[in-house]
Amino acid sequence: MVIMAACSSIPPNADPIKKFELNRYLGTWYEIARLDSRFEKDLNNVSAQYSLNTDHHVVVLNSGYNTIKKEWVKADGLAKFRGNQSEAALKVSFFGPFYSGYNVVALDTNYRYALVAGKDLNYLWILSRAKTIPEDVKTNYLKIAREIGYNTSKLIWVKHDLKDNPFLPQ
Repeated sequence: MVIMAACSSIPPNADPIKKFELNRYLGTWYEIARLDSRFEKDLNNVSAQYSLNTDHHVVVLNSGYNTIKKEWVKADGLAKFRGNQSEAALKVSFFGPFYSGYNVVALDTNYRYALVAGKDLNYLWILSRAKTIPEDVKTNYLKIAREIGYNTSKLIWVKHDLKDNPFLPQ
């Protein structure tokens, strides 16, 4: 779930989660679906790991299997809150000073499933703590995404058929 651009924002009809608890969000997430971007082109088995550094910023490690190059790839980034830390409106960077919006717009109470909106309607992710997502959660998140204005017919449904990601903790 690599997002890179100079702007840090959110689509007009999207609202980040309030009462967000970062410590519960940290850890490993699997990408279930995404709107494709050049940064994730040809990737399957995509995951994101979030942890805190000593400055209390979020360290991001995205990884996936490039189906063309036949190799695992990773991207290291840093995320920071755009405002109040109890609101899931962050900005993330994989290239120095250039940040882009990372907005959790839907999240179950147990922090197992998340819908993440990027800076605009070109960036969207459905995430899960497991490599699958229940059909009712999927249906609900697709409905929310469409209400925001996303064209969900363009989502790529990510395969999770490999178990040897060298960047994931075993």
